[in-house]
Amino acid sequence: MLLESVNAKQDLQQLLDIVKEESEKKGLELNRKKTEVMVVSRKQELPIINIYIKGTRLKQKDQFKYLGSLISSDGRNNSEVASRIAQAKTNFQKMKTVLTNKNISIRTRRRALECYIEPILMYGCEAWTISKQTQKKLEATEMWFLRRMLRISWTAKKTNDTVLEEAHTTRLLISKIRKRQATFFGHVMRREKLENLVTTGMLEGKRSRGKQREKLIEGLTDWLKAGKSLEAIEATKDRKKWRTMIANAVKQGT
Repeated sequence: MLLESVNAKQDLQQLLDIVKEESEKKGLELNRKKTEVMVVSRKQELPIINIYIKGTRLKQKDQFKYLGSLISSDGRNNSEVASRIAQAKTNFQKMKTVLTNKNISIRTRRRALECYIEPILMYGCEAWTISKQTQKKLEATEMWFLRRMLRISWTAKKTNDTVLEEAHTTRLLISKIRKRQATFFGHVMRREKLENLVTTGMLEGKRSRGKQREKLIEGLTDWLKAGKSLEAIEATKDRKKWRTMIANAVKQGT
């Protein structure tokens, strides 16, 4: 699958032609049935793009999976987060006999949850932009796990604080995600490679109308209480300082 966020269709066609020609030199051939294109755009109506391989027009998709993560044409991660939540709940149900077994201590069951279920939920979370709506969904999922582990019926009408107290824990999921994001972000900033440019670079063109989308660095800056985004980026250069900032943010929680 070929992904490009460019405006010039000719550039994309030219790029594909180069890939095709270089592949053929090595005895390889692009599979026209398996090769697809996707346009990343903020517009409500996606631009139609006509890209061809040997006269065959490639199918245009609005989302696809890449290395296990769902990439959407709108550039958002709402679909990916929803998919992760669904997969985590499905696997929770598969381990229900263990995770809801009251003969096993809640601490041990929470450790099993952290070991087998949370990695499924948080896979690829380093690249998520966590909006308020997304955070609410993730926090609701965290409570969904605990309520079922404690076998609390929805008719019991117990508050989340009561559930957390019975589970001998606090809300930890968002802090775990933010910690992983901050650790990965610091690594990317210190490398100063292509990933750094993608994260901090500016796109040409005019700003769209209305409220601007939240950026990953903005969410991390707020969580770390690092002041401005530029100050957070500068802090990543000092590994010890950056680790201390992350540790302090984790202690303070969300």
